[in-house]
Amino acid sequence: MKKSVLLLLLPLTLFGQGFSKEELSRWQKQASRVTIIRDTWGIPHIYGKSDADAVFGLLYAQCEDDFKRVEMNYIEKLGRTAEVKGEAALASDLYIQLVIDSSEAMADYKKSPGWLRTLMNAYADGINYYIFTHPSVKPALLKRFESWFPLMWTNGSISAISTGDVTARDVRALYLEGSDPISLNPTEPEEQLTGSNGFAIVPSKTLSGNAILYINPHVSFYFRPEVHVVSEEGLNTYGAVTWGQFFVYQGFNQHCGWMHTSSAVDVSDMYVEKVTKKDGHIFYKYNGSERPVTERTITLRYRVGDSLQAKTIRAYFTHHGPVMAKRNGEWISVRSYNRSLTSLIQSWQRTKSTGFASFKKTMALCSNTSDNTVFADDKGNIAYWHGNFVPRRDNSVNWAKPVDGTTPATEWKGLHTLDEIVHVYNPSNGWIQNCNSTPFTVSGASSPKRENFPVYMAPDGENFRGINAVRVLSREHAFTLDKIIAAGYDPTLTAFEILVPALVTAFEQNVKPNDSLFVQLNEAVTILKQWDFRCSENSIATTLAVDWGRELNPAIQRTRIDGGNSDQVEKTKKFAGGASVQELALPLLNAMRDLEKRFGKWQMPWGEINRYQRLTNDLEERFDDNQPSLPVGFASSQWGMLAAYNSRSFSGTNKRYGIGGASFVCAVEFGKNVRAKSVLTGGESGDPTSKHFTDQALMYTKGQFKDVLFYKQDVLKHVEKKYHPGEITP
Repeated sequence: MKKSVLLLLLPLTLFGQGFSKEELSRWQKQASRVTIIRDTWGIPHIYGKSDADAVFGLLYAQCEDDFKRVEMNYIEKLGRTAEVKGEAALASDLYIQLVIDSSEAMADYKKSPGWLRTLMNAYADGINYYIFTHPSVKPALLKRFESWFPLMWTNGSISAISTGDVTARDVRALYLEGSDPISLNPTEPEEQLTGSNGFAIVPSKTLSGNAILYINPHVSFYFRPEVHVVSEEGLNTYGAVTWGQFFVYQGFNQHCGWMHTSSAVDVSDMYVEKVTKKDGHIFYKYNGSERPVTERTITLRYRVGDSLQAKTIRAYFTHHGPVMAKRNGEWISVRSYNRSLTSLIQSWQRTKSTGFASFKKTMALCSNTSDNTVFADDKGNIAYWHGNFVPRRDNSVNWAKPVDGTTPATEWKGLHTLDEIVHVYNPSNGWIQNCNSTPFTVSGASSPKRENFPVYMAPDGENFRGINAVRVLSREHAFTLDKIIAAGYDPTLTAFEILVPALVTAFEQNVKPNDSLFVQLNEAVTILKQWDFRCSENSIATTLAVDWGRELNPAIQRTRIDGGNSDQVEKTKKFAGGASVQELALPLLNAMRDLEKRFGKWQMPWGEINRYQRLTNDLEERFDDNQPSLPVGFASSQWGMLAAYNSRSFSGTNKRYGIGGASFVCAVEFGKNVRAKSVLTGGESGDPTSKHFTDQALMYTKGQFKDVLFYKQDVLKHVEKKYHPGEITP
């Protein structure tokens, strides 16, 4: 039996948090209009009278599940991480504050349409009500959330900032490692990894005659919870929401669904600025004249022990944007579009789309800078858009490199319209796939043609997941939910279809039986030669291949190919085709020796060393070989694994533990009624004492899905608890 908190009897000291009695009264009234039903998996189904009520309940429920992650996402996007983690985070804070201006977000909040302000107010109220009613929860920094916070973060991924190849490392070198930024040296870019798979199938290719959508984001584990949000104003959306956002990022409603994959479309550009100093002022050349560089003071705070210290930075801007790096003695400014009011409007409106025409109208806002989109609806339509926000540019310029900032020729010339960007609508082949790969294989023979589009519109190369996706979707003609899930979990590691034959050929042709290398490697090479390239828990070949691949990877990445270096498949083919026996065999020997050092032998089944473990809810995961864990047969997306499982060993561990990859995975069929199945990494709750902390872990490691409860009559058959925000439940 549930009990209501008697809020009026709570200690008056709670109002010292900065919350007023008037706010509390408003929150209590809104909470009474919200019902949260937790099903037997702990998934929150939030029912509100209005959209704003549903948003209020959604944020309250997110805080119940993992307030720590909700708060940290906003600390990061506000550029205040160093206030929690110390001086080491100053560069990342400055990087964010250079490209995302909180004063602009505040101004956008004031000028936003009334309906959106209502939603943003409900967002802040839901979190603040949670803080008020849970005095034992101590925020790391943000004791009050403001209504304008969502405008600091308007696309779906916290890591979706785009600044070309400029990184926080460049910013550190320019502004934090010397008093005179003009004298600093350039630095190498940091590696940036992305992921996700999306599939859509037309009715003629499904057993039921209904369109099917497969949603498979690849992110760091526990990055998004699974939610269901319903209001009496037409909202009825199920899917994954990034902690702290008030819209479902990847999911579906009763009419249609959408899956986003990270996009490599060029949405930001780097400009080489010609800078001079005169009379103590800095100028840059543009269109035959000199313009003054704009200067702005940014104060960064960072924690030292129990106190905060401050560092003041003088930041520089041209009309292109912030100066963020120095290379070859020249300033690099960045033009980007990393937050906007329109982006937030688009993110919300797509959740209420009623089909292809409605969804396309929302997409026509062209404000999503981070994503490709795979779509399906209940009328049988499927579609794909490669990117969304795409500036129009001079196609004769190489936009993959820093461009000349002195000339108007390198200015953006408006935006491409929705139908001008790379897209596919209802392809004749009957399916769509994207795995962060080129759009020119998205629908087999029905794919768009590369020659019809500017290079900057689709610089993405092919990858091994894309190769596998085309294969598994091409061979099935009567998809069901179970069959699309099986396709999404195909265990073939397509990269080794290139690498292993190259090794075997080089070994057999060049290594003689009396060579010491033959004695050391023959058994391992034979195992790889007989392997079917499918990973599994019991496979020794998988262990050999993955650890060998890790040794090979630096050489593969150094391989240069024509037309850029983003095509993972071509780079691997070129490396394998030209590698000597030593370049292929010696890394295998190194991998075997490393396995022997860690485990006493190299003949280790993959599942014995590749594990799933969740011990705490620390934002920086901790792992322990002596604590229970589960075997995992999946492997990294780098080698072509569709159900990506990225793992590695840590200080103090010999085994590998998963840290990212497939997270919320969902297969949806759109017909008269929506049917869906899903699985979530570990479980819904971030509380280690909750049964929902790891209740989906075994299912996750086996690729086994649960039925999604989308209709209220089904939810009511599986109630674990039902309550209003602010009530205590058993």
